[in-house]
Amino acid sequence: MTDPISINAADIAAAAARIQGQVLRTPTLRSATLSAVTGADVRIKFENHQYVASFKERGALNKLLLLSPEERKRGVIAMSAGNHAQAVAYHAKRLGIKATIVMPKATPFTKVARTRDHGARVELQGDALTEAAAFARDLAAKENLVFVHPYDDPAIMAGQGTLALEMLADFPDLDTLVIPIGGGGMISGCAVAAKSINPAIEIFGVEVEAFASAAQRKAGEKVHTGGTTIAEGIAVADVGAQCWPVIDKLVRDVVVVDELDVERAIVLLIEIEKTVAEGAGAAGLAALLAHPERFKGRKVGLVLCGGNIDTRVLSSVLLRGLARDGRLLRLSIEIPDRPGALADLAGRIGKAGGNIVEVEHQRTFTERSARAVTVEATIEVVDRAHGDKLVGELENAGLTVERGAA
Repeated sequence: MTDPISINAADIAAAAARIQGQVLRTPTLRSATLSAVTGADVRIKFENHQYVASFKERGALNKLLLLSPEERKRGVIAMSAGNHAQAVAYHAKRLGIKATIVMPKATPFTKVARTRDHGARVELQGDALTEAAAFARDLAAKENLVFVHPYDDPAIMAGQGTLALEMLADFPDLDTLVIPIGGGGMISGCAVAAKSINPAIEIFGVEVEAFASAAQRKAGEKVHTGGTTIAEGIAVADVGAQCWPVIDKLVRDVVVVDELDVERAIVLLIEIEKTVAEGAGAAGLAALLAHPERFKGRKVGLVLCGGNIDTRVLSSVLLRGLARDGRLLRLSIEIPDRPGALADLAGRIGKAGGNIVEVEHQRTFTERSARAVTVEATIEVVDRAHGDKLVGELENAGLTVERGAA
């Protein structure tokens, strides 16, 4: 028998009133281009516009505002991979509450730095969120701190659900919501809120392959998670005990996406919407890209839940995307070892419309003739067809060209 649901529509309405004016009412906008790309009628909730660039402010603030004066005086502690950490730290500082945040050691540097900038004491402990959580609970008991869970708490769930109220106020015709699942706090609150407004609306969750606990539960399988993912914000071992009954009852299905789906979604959001999404924030769009048949023709609301991506990772994702799309070539080209040969090659590439991004001579570590030079070149082109044409023109000029793996 499924456990009872711990929040209701009244809790979410109360949370909305409580946090009003203290968090941003973020825009929900239709994307004509992404609608054309996916085949769905896509509307995006830009929660990356929040002050800490994440939806987590909603639940964190709601929880903090519900603390008693005695609890505020004691101070709070939270464990988080980053966004909940920043949200608790930021609003705790605003409210004059001391905050301690425990983060896994692998948390992106940008999230650690921003959490400290908000005045919180940061402890880096454990290789995963579960280990950080154990340390946080021990420290909470030792120092008599109030534990603020990132998802498995009715106050947190209700706060997150306020974003669904806003989405449906802006677009009452939405028939589908696609929401990332980590611990399940956001999808739980949003499902209760959305179903209270439109019982016919369908809620879909999204998880990455390495952390697909809700999908496994839905399928009646044993939960088995772990590994690396670009979507560290939803890299949670299992959904919360109070979140699962809501997911079980109100969420239609949970779709699973792979890492390349998420990377492609990040690239599209930057190129098309001119907005930055972290891996978890792009998961909703990744679901539409990976499973277009599930959402074709639907009026779909996506939650771009966070934009806190490490800049080094973002750079890598963008370059990998260019390579996969055939817009960035890596060529190994053999040219004669004589004066002017490299300039001639560069001229041929430029004449063919290619832009040389990087170039390197290789004389020593090669099995080719000592009278030849291997040039390793990274070249930007318009698209795959343009790249094929450029390679063909180099080969027609008598050059030996080998492509590197995309």
